[in-house]
Amino acid sequence: MISPEDVQAIERRLRGDAVPEAGWVAPALLDELPGLALRYLTVERGSGRSPREVKQRLGRLSDRFMGGHAISLRQKPIPWAYRVFFRHIGLDPDRTLTPVEQVSLDRMKQGAFRSRNLLDDALTIAIVESGVALRAFDADRVHGPPGIRGSAPGEELEGRPNELPTATLVVADDQRPLSLLFGAMGQGRGVSPKTKRTMIVAVQVNGVPDVAVEEAIWLCAGVMRDATPDG
Repeated sequence: MISPEDVQAIERRLRGDAVPEAGWVAPALLDELPGLALRYLTVERGSGRSPREVKQRLGRLSDRFMGGHAISLRQKPIPWAYRVFFRHIGLDPDRTLTPVEQVSLDRMKQGAFRSRNLLDDALTIAIVESGVALRAFDADRVHGPPGIRGSAPGEELEGRPNELPTATLVVADDQRPLSLLFGAMGQGRGVSPKTKRTMIVAVQVNGVPDVAVEEAIWLCAGVMRDATPDG
């Protein structure tokens, strides 16, 4: 359920903020995995410490997201769509959790959604509210529009010496793989304390509507843009 705060944020975006852009997907994957898509939006700021208002939002979200919610989560249409997709690409969703299920498991283990930093908190809020798979990159370390493809023979993620099995699904730019589609990120491609511009990326699969993907990106971007430093 989208909160009133998030509805207001989405309405602000609809009135004139940037629209998420479409990334590319390798044609061979579109034949095999219909519905697979990538959308992205760049926010002109990095991460840093979460202000009090964002921590309070996490607290309210924790109060709404109780054990029963987590148990029934996987039966909802969007989380279920990611579970189906995981099985299709050879991942067991009961062992490799979908993003929203991983966030909900962390909530159950920790007793609350714990604040870590502005970006991670914004991702948590948006993933829990929408169910959509999101991640973020340092926009100045991405060369050209991002997309989804299979890895080429001999490719590896930066900072990780092991070669990727050929045709491993990755998020990539014009030059190299940036991360696994759902998993590890190449060294130096994620958001760091030096990041000035953040690229928010949503992975869409069959059964996840366009409006949910746009809402997820706008929610994450809105938390980051609207946050004001304490003091």
